[in-house]
Amino acid sequence: MDLAVVFQEHRIQAALAVALLLGIAFGALAQWKGFCLLRSLEDARVHRRFGKLRVFALAMLAALLMSQALAYGWGIPLQRSVYAQPGLSLGLLFGGLMFGAGMTLANACGARSLVLLGSGNLRSLLTLMCIAVAAGVTMSGVLAPLRMWMAGVNLPVPAATVPQWLASAGLGETAARGIPVALLSVLLLLFILRRPENDDGSAPWSGLAAILIGLLVGLGWFVTGHLGADDFEPMPLASLSFIAPMSESLLYLQLSSGISAGFGVMIVAGVLAGAFLLAIATRSFEWRGFSSVGQMARSMIGGLLMGVGGVLTLGCSIGQGLSGFSTLSLASFVSLPAIVLGSLLMLNGSFKGQSA
Repeated sequence: MDLAVVFQEHRIQAALAVALLLGIAFGALAQWKGFCLLRSLEDARVHRRFGKLRVFALAMLAALLMSQALAYGWGIPLQRSVYAQPGLSLGLLFGGLMFGAGMTLANACGARSLVLLGSGNLRSLLTLMCIAVAAGVTMSGVLAPLRMWMAGVNLPVPAATVPQWLASAGLGETAARGIPVALLSVLLLLFILRRPENDDGSAPWSGLAAILIGLLVGLGWFVTGHLGADDFEPMPLASLSFIAPMSESLLYLQLSSGISAGFGVMIVAGVLAGAFLLAIATRSFEWRGFSSVGQMARSMIGGLLMGVGGVLTLGCSIGQGLSGFSTLSLASFVSLPAIVLGSLLMLNGSFKGQSA
C-alpha cells in the first residue's frame, strides 16, 4: 500500500486528526502551567509582577517566528487568514474592548474556560455556553447586521499585513518579511529579558510551556495551510482560536449527522480532552460550582460579552494575541491592544470575577 496515495485520499481526515492532537497538547500545557493572558494582566496591574506577562510574550515570540518561518519556507499563505482584513474596522476596536471586559468579568477567556472545564470547573461550562450562543447570534443571527455595519465602518489600509504593506512600498519579499519580524523579536526579547527588582521572575518550566504553545500556533497554520490544502475540498486557513470555533462546536453537537467537524471543532475537543487528562494524571481534577448568584451573573455576562466581542474583533486573547499576531496582520495590532485595554479598565474598576 502506497502511504503517499492513502494520505492524499484522506488528507482532510489526517489534518483533523493532527488538529485534535494540537488541541490536546494546548490543553495539557495550559492546564500544566496556568497559561492565561488575564492572569498575566492581573499580576502586572494589581501586584506589579510581570513574570506571567513575560511568559505570554515568549509565546508570542515563538508563534511569530514559527509562523513566519513556515510562511517563508513552506509558502503558507498567512495573508489569506481571517486576520488579514482590507481595513481597520470599528468592530476590531469595540469588539476587543468588549472581549477584554468580558474575560475579566468571567475571570477567564474562552481558552482558559475550556481548560478549567476540563479540570472540573462547572462555572466555566456556563461561560462557554454563553460564548457559543453569543458568537453564533453575532455571526449569523440577530446581531449579524450590527457586525456587518461595524465591519463596513473602517479605515482603509494599503495592505492587510505588515509584510504586504512594506512590499507595496518597494521592499523585496525577504526584507518585507524579515524587517518586521526582526524588529518585533528584538522588542519582545527586551521585555522578556528585563527583570525589575520587584519582579518575582518566572519558572523555567513556564517559559518552556509558553514556547511550546507558540509553536503549536505555527503548527496550526501548517495543518490548515499544507496538510489540509486539498485541491477539491481545501480546509480554511486557521490556527488556534476559541470564539467562532466554540459556536461551531455547539452547532456540531446538534447537527453532527448532517455536518462535519472542522479544524476549530477538533481544537476545542482536543483542549478539553488535554486539560482533563492532565488533571486526572496530576490528581487536580475537582468539581467546582458557583458560590453566589453574583458570581453566576458575572460568568454569564462575561461569556456574552466575549462571544459578541470576539466575533467583532475576529478573535480572542489566543486568536488575536498569538495566532493573529503571528501573521503580522494590521488588524491584530488594533484588536490585541483593545482586548488588553478592556481588561485593564475592568481591573481598575474592581469588576474582576471571583477566583476560577
